[in-house]
Amino acid sequence: MSHTFRMTFIEPDGTPREVAAPEGLSVLEIARRSGIDQLEGACEGSMACSTCHVIVDPAWLDRLEPVSEEEEDMLDLAVGLTQTSRLGCQIIMTEGIDGLVVNLPAEHRNMFND
Repeated sequence: MSHTFRMTFIEPDGTPREVAAPEGLSVLEIARRSGIDQLEGACEGSMACSTCHVIVDPAWLDRLEPVSEEEEDMLDLAVGLTQTSRLGCQIIMTEGIDGLVVNLPAEHRNMFND
């Protein structure tokens, strides 16, 4: 039986939005289900773009799976890259990250529409 956890998206203006975060879904999928349209996910989560770029609250970074080389390559394309930047399609909700907090960047670069 899967569980539903909680996570918080911090909007670019600083407004927090706490949402339901079903176990096994990616941060990108959770954002879409919650009506958070700042995470575009132009490649549908296939790690071929950086439009689901999020900035993980530093307190949570060590609880996430390590960044893969492929994810690092895509993150290089992200606008406003930080030390705690990740792709939302690569962060999968588990009990260990119940309560996760991520910041939404002010802008994204969609290479598919450039």
